[in-house]
Amino acid sequence: KLLTMKMLLSLIALLSAALLANAAPPTCYSRVLSLSKEITETFKELQTSKDVDSCVETLPRLYLDIHNYCVLAKLRDFVAYPRCERVLEVSELKEKARSLYTIMISYCRRDLVFLTDDCSALENPVLPPVESS
Repeated sequence: KLLTMKMLLSLIALLSAALLANAAPPTCYSRVLSLSKEITETFKELQTSKDVDSCVETLPRLYLDIHNYCVLAKLRDFVAYPRCERVLEVSELKEKARSLYTIMISYCRRDLVFLTDDCSALENPVLPPVESS
């Protein structure tokens, strides 16, 4: 019985190692894309939260499109915005925005392709239509 258990554990360990080996590491692009989506969603949640400080309403809009060159200026402006330092959620969001900016201009600079430089698109994004059921 003990030998069977050891063999079973060895098999599980081997299969786990094989699964980890097949998992592709994130690319620079995929990391930037996922972080930008996370920041945008967190900002939306922050804006709609009832429990948050009123200063949140004054924050610059934070819709991010990493294919738009203006996103770099948008991130800089958001991080430099002087209000809401006392709100922990805003400080955390600013730190994520700072990280995204750093990743985009340092680590991923050569990997990113900007398809537009339409800054107004980041102020008034065209949202996909809501499907009705």
